[in-house]
Amino acid sequence: MEPLIAEPAELTNEEIRRYSRHLIMPDIGMDGQGRLKAAKVLVVGTGGLGSPVAMYLAAAGVGEIGLVDYDVVDESNLHRQVIHGTSDVGKRKTESAKETILDINPGVTVTIHETLLRSDNALEIIRPYDLVIDGTDNFPTRYLVNDACAILGKPNVYGSIFRFEGQLSVFWDAKGPNYRDLFPEPPPPGMVPSCAEGGVFGVICGTIGAGQVTEAIKLITGIGTPLIGTMKLYDAMDNEWRSITVRKDPNGQPITTLIDYEAFCGVPANDHATEQASQDFDVQMTPEDFEKIRDQVTLIDVREPHEYEISRIEGSTLIPLGDLPSRMNELDSADEIVLQCKSGARSMEALELLRSAGFTKLSNLQGGINGYARQVDPSIPTY
Repeated sequence: MEPLIAEPAELTNEEIRRYSRHLIMPDIGMDGQGRLKAAKVLVVGTGGLGSPVAMYLAAAGVGEIGLVDYDVVDESNLHRQVIHGTSDVGKRKTESAKETILDINPGVTVTIHETLLRSDNALEIIRPYDLVIDGTDNFPTRYLVNDACAILGKPNVYGSIFRFEGQLSVFWDAKGPNYRDLFPEPPPPGMVPSCAEGGVFGVICGTIGAGQVTEAIKLITGIGTPLIGTMKLYDAMDNEWRSITVRKDPNGQPITTLIDYEAFCGVPANDHATEQASQDFDVQMTPEDFEKIRDQVTLIDVREPHEYEISRIEGSTLIPLGDLPSRMNELDSADEIVLQCKSGARSMEALELLRSAGFTKLSNLQGGINGYARQVDPSIPTY
């Protein structure tokens, strides 16, 4: 495949010294390194995948790196989001990432887009860049990135992670399949938990993120065979890679416009929105109000057993959400029942499930056990 970057930039003597181990490789050389310097790459998300992606793009000498993120660094990010450190907790992720990138390579230009990528700004943000690397962790933004790249003719270097598994591919509608050819419809809401709910094996971010940068470098310089039409599936437990072929859907419709992706996927595009949405119902009970009546209600914890080992509210009964349909007979519909999970999202699902079965005396513990720990009992660990 022809290099994505048509004209290489000229290297300075300092850059020749910095990138000497690239330059002595005939597949890259002065020409390939010059194309990397001339390239503009947008990284969507500066979290688990975006961290190694941005760091290795900088180290490789990509001339301009764009960062899209709206979030701040949280302590729970640090086991996998290696571009941030302990001293960065509470800082904007884009600012933290920029500082690390410039420490790695002060010759790189870093452009910050301090925003949530949306249908009304995606085309404007993506248009100036040569390619996009998708480091997001939710379906609405994945479909948005895919569709915007298809409309603009940009390659989309895709990666995703969940627990011990990862996926890696290149979607480029102009030259092969796009994300919708593989996943024409999103999974039903709630079927695939987020990293915040399901967890992620920290080091797998480095494995998949490094793979994404590898594909970006191949595209920019025109070396090797990019993963267009191929998806790599990684299983960290067996340290095993598998390949599947991805083909154009012959019945797929051309992508010509951006849509409401949260409505399309049935879920919000960020964890904060999920938590906020769970607080907008009239069935919410604040941690303070719960504490006043805790001896008068039945508290049901719908998390998983391994989460229950991390933290629990004294007197709660564990009934994981997946077990709730078969264990409803253990509950008395005459009791006042308060449902609780980590942050309030899964317990809202449990509440709706019980409500549909005829239970009426139901409340959701606002903010879950983490909210209770922060507002009532700080001796309970948050996670």
